Amino acid sequence: MNSETRQRLRLEIVGLVQGVGFRPFVYRLAVDCGLSGWVANGSAGVCVEVEGESTDLRRFQLRLPLAKPALAQIESVACTPIPLQRDCSFRVRASETGTAAVPVLPPDLAPCDDCLREMSNPGNRRFKYPFINCTQCGPRFSIVERLPYDRDHTAMKHFPLCAACKSEYDDPADRRFHAEPIACPECGPQLKLQDSSGNTLAAGDQALQLAALALSDGQIVALKGVGGFQLLVDAGNTIAVKQLRTRKRRPQKPFALMYPDLTQLKKDCVTSVQEEACLIASQRPILLLKAKPGAGTRISSAVSPANPNLGVMLPSAPLHHLLLESIQRPLVATSGNLSGEPICIDNDEVVHRLGQIADLFLVHDREILRPLDDSVVRVMDGQTVLLRRARGYAPLPLPLPEASCSNRALLALGADLKNCVATSLGNTAYLSPHIGDLQDHRTLQQFEHAVADLIHLHNEAPTTLLCDRHPGYESSRWARKQWADMRGETPRKPLEVRPHIEVQHHIAHLFSCMAEHQFRGAALGICWDGTGLGEDGSLRGSDCLYWNGRGAVTRIGSLREFPLPGGEQAIREPRRTLAGLLYECLGERAFSCNILMKLFTVSELSVIRTMLERGINSPRCSSVGRMFDAVAVILGLVDSVSFEGQAAMAVEFAAGEFGTDAHYHFNIDDTTQATCSLDWAPIIMSLLEDMDRGISSACRAAAFHNTLAQMALATALRANVRDVFLSGGVFQNKRLVERTAELLRLNGFQVYSHRQVPPNDGGIALGQLYYARCMDDCLMVSEEGSALCV
Repeated sequence: MNSETRQRLRLEIVGLVQGVGFRPFVYRLAVDCGLSGWVANGSAGVCVEVEGESTDLRRFQLRLPLAKPALAQIESVACTPIPLQRDCSFRVRASETGTAAVPVLPPDLAPCDDCLREMSNPGNRRFKYPFINCTQCGPRFSIVERLPYDRDHTAMKHFPLCAACKSEYDDPADRRFHAEPIACPECGPQLKLQDSSGNTLAAGDQALQLAALALSDGQIVALKGVGGFQLLVDAGNTIAVKQLRTRKRRPQKPFALMYPDLTQLKKDCVTSVQEEACLIASQRPILLLKAKPGAGTRISSAVSPANPNLGVMLPSAPLHHLLLESIQRPLVATSGNLSGEPICIDNDEVVHRLGQIADLFLVHDREILRPLDDSVVRVMDGQTVLLRRARGYAPLPLPLPEASCSNRALLALGADLKNCVATSLGNTAYLSPHIGDLQDHRTLQQFEHAVADLIHLHNEAPTTLLCDRHPGYESSRWARKQWADMRGETPRKPLEVRPHIEVQHHIAHLFSCMAEHQFRGAALGICWDGTGLGEDGSLRGSDCLYWNGRGAVTRIGSLREFPLPGGEQAIREPRRTLAGLLYECLGERAFSCNILMKLFTVSELSVIRTMLERGINSPRCSSVGRMFDAVAVILGLVDSVSFEGQAAMAVEFAAGEFGTDAHYHFNIDDTTQATCSLDWAPIIMSLLEDMDRGISSACRAAAFHNTLAQMALATALRANVRDVFLSGGVFQNKRLVERTAELLRLNGFQVYSHRQVPPNDGGIALGQLYYARCMDDCLMVSEEGSALCV
């Protein structure tokens, strides 16, 4: 061997390279190329040292990105020549620690085809074992305690490997070589069935079969899934589904369904090739699909009341596969919690929290270290859009454009609804999974745990907190308290942070969409949602924002404002919102309108009148979301609602696939030079006139959607900015997104909408991060803790 051509290289590989079979792949590739050296997990990713002839080293480097495991994602490879060591073999060695970069934690993945085949093979030692996994599938993020990703750093450390599993774990040629969650019936987690008093009724396969029988008999079973407990019930049993609604305190919000396989799912749902690919992907999200007309023969109408869509998924864990294989029918599979609470993950608390809901509990002894709800996805405008980013997608990072402030550690606290927190290190954003709504004290605790988790896993405390401007948000109060603690106003100092920065809600929406597309130039943001606090303290919900790319955001348009009699109560009772709109249009004459006299009793209408005339508890807003609420009332779809977005969904569903280009007239008031006001009054009056004329609700709902799209186009034409970003919860509406994008594109605009982060408030934390980074680049944030606001 020619020593002059022999070299040794050290490769630092960053990306999704832990928990996806990357080290076994590197081992086999190095051996195939005739190289010596080693591979190990590091705190930054995977470290490799390879030694051999220069031609063999080049072959190794060329094949590395091309032949990598399907789930692996390589972000960067730093290669450094180092002195020869003359070792004669290649090995996998113990993990390295102490490196500064942050690794990509792997998400939890559905069982692969190889594991499913083994699980169904009576001759295999893992036959019917509900915790089967390998390097290509199984639990990851939900069981990681700390980095690097090794078995001793996961919930599996409590399960010593048996001889057979140890042999597989140590064999480079085996599919389970260094598969950290590896387990079998001999040495791994075990299943048991408990009653609502916590008594064990059965174990192993008998527990599963008894649970299947209970579901067939109409009972409610709480199953411990990958990221938390799920409540299961036979989807075709109306009595059982209604009982679950009553016990869970969820009267109308749709339930998700889990099907045994794609064949059965397609009997009930209309699917495209793109949607089928999403369903069978390793993330296994809940996908919103249109129900077929015959779905009602197998699925109870109580599953998704007054809703033409079904939220469906395929099994995401081996336990699901085994249970559904026994039952061979779709199940309701909803999160294990009371409405408004976070998902339950702990065996010790499940009976206490879910004992009044579930009849039986199918549990196991593998600990869940962090809760993960099911992700929710919808295909809109030809793209797969995440509406809830959780299991299967979190905690994959999102790249950000390079910025001069990349060394500053930012922690963004998001909003109070659909909360998600995020941090940025270097040019990468790390988002927590979906947390939930912070009004519940348990969810607020989960929020605090998620913050601590981000800091712990990435080993870097934030220097700056980012929060929403709304003073009543729990997340904003928490930020202010941390800042007060740091200044010594209270003795506790949990985070060593300097300033806290308040970012206006719709600015965060705009920048979340910009961040997702790694966009840096001038942009127009059409941000429509329920409510977000404006710079003047008003309730906004329809801002059109211009970012000049140089440090300034300007509001250039919005809806005409209107009052909400009762404030929060108007959100729960959309009829109140309609009363506010009509009063804004007609003044006293509103109270003689037939529709209001039908919706309210004489005494109720008198109270509403007093509130509006005197301005009592009637905050003014400019919300497209509240407009949807009022239109739902005009169309006769709702009077009151029990969950967020219910009225807006009803309007979308009423439009269905009604084909029309018709839209209502609206006015544009540009008497104020800085901004224009989109006057909705002609729309409301036309909707009422069409109601009196007997025009169908489908026609009116479709025309309303078209009108909103025309409003977006009119605003964009006035702004004359080519790049337009659509964000905010209203753009979860498939018809609205597609119609608006189509109109804008036909008029020469480049349209951007959400894909990887939700358009709703689940994307706010990312927007807060990106806004602060962009402002740092343009203005440099003051070290005095002053708020960056618009």
